[in-house]
Amino acid sequence: MNTDKKNRICPVEHAGVLDFNFRKLLQNPQKILRSYISEGMTVLDLGCGPGFFTVEMARLVGKAGKVIAADLQQGMLEKVKGKIQNTVFADIIELHQCLPDRVGLSQKFDFILVFYMLHEVPDQEKFLREIKALLKPQGKILLVEPKWHVSKSEFLESIALMNQACLAVAAEPNIRFSRTVALKNNGAGE
Repeated sequence: MNTDKKNRICPVEHAGVLDFNFRKLLQNPQKILRSYISEGMTVLDLGCGPGFFTVEMARLVGKAGKVIAADLQQGMLEKVKGKIQNTVFADIIELHQCLPDRVGLSQKFDFILVFYMLHEVPDQEKFLREIKALLKPQGKILLVEPKWHVSKSEFLESIALMNQACLAVAAEPNIRFSRTVALKNNGAGE
């Protein structure tokens, strides 16, 4: 397990703090995602944890779409699997275990959600370049970091890395308790 405090990964044993009903009042997945995701899209929930956003993403893409729920920890993916088993979402959501040093996917996505996990990544520059490569030309990324883990100056450093990875800030949506940017492919580096 990564013991570096800045890059520590939320353990599976604490998954409950990421997935509880009261959180939906504070960070409603439907409200956060509906302007980015539409029916038929292929989307990636990167660092999906126990799937707080995954099921809503599946509702939004519908039967014609696809959601890849990706996480480094198999235990988190098992939580998502338990949530979708024997539901209509089992045909829409595909589980993917990331590798320790990369996401490990090659398909292209219309939308990528990176919620409360960039601060856990040891090599943010490499990670951002990889997710940029996974983005379709008109695709978008919603990147959200918790204010209690990531200072404003740290977030600005991450935005500089995003720019280096040829991702441009398209908007700065307001999500409670968070530092947030919506990113788009700036077309460079293609």
